[in-house]
Amino acid sequence: MGQTRCGISAKQIQRETGVTYKTAWRMFKQIRTLMSEDISLEGSSVEADETYVGGKDSNKHKRSGKRGRGADSKTPVFGMVERGGRVIARVTKDVKASTIFPIIAERVLPASTVYTDCYTTYDSLSKMPQGYDHHRINHSAKVYVMGHVHTNTIEGFWSLLKRGIGGVYHSVSEKYLQSYCDEYSYRYNRRNVGQPMFISLLAEVSERAV
Repeated sequence: MGQTRCGISAKQIQRETGVTYKTAWRMFKQIRTLMSEDISLEGSSVEADETYVGGKDSNKHKRSGKRGRGADSKTPVFGMVERGGRVIARVTKDVKASTIFPIIAERVLPASTVYTDCYTTYDSLSKMPQGYDHHRINHSAKVYVMGHVHTNTIEGFWSLLKRGIGGVYHSVSEKYLQSYCDEYSYRYNRRNVGQPMFISLLAEVSERAV
């Protein structure tokens, strides 16, 4: 898991180590717990967005009536990323402002610049007491970049997450989805670190064993 770029399935761990699938899955689950981080974003420019993971397109029932805004069979995930820095991804019960805004307030510094799309959830973001400078990009008008205003960074992370889950794990239950989000966030947050991820994971083991 420390050497692969996109992760490794429990089935492959089973084949390579000779243990049972149940043992391999438990090993896999324990390693992923080491990838859970309690961090805040310290950058002054942050992109925020929501996505949906799981389910099948044939079962879609749009919550908002807009194309691409979730489905009853999918699990919502809210994410924020510092431009050029770290990412946070949280599985949520919904994407309402009452759910999303407390996460932003807890993890993003006051007076930061926050970039989002024009989803109605973010309508009152600039009115939060943290004094965020809110900029929006209108994807429904086929506008994706306007100067420094865009959400391409967080959307790039969503692409990595979904390709990883679909290509390596194929499907993930809602119960364990947060741990997979933690895994891909951990990988993303160390993309520019020269130290092998294996060493970072060993350090996590050492810290948590104390």
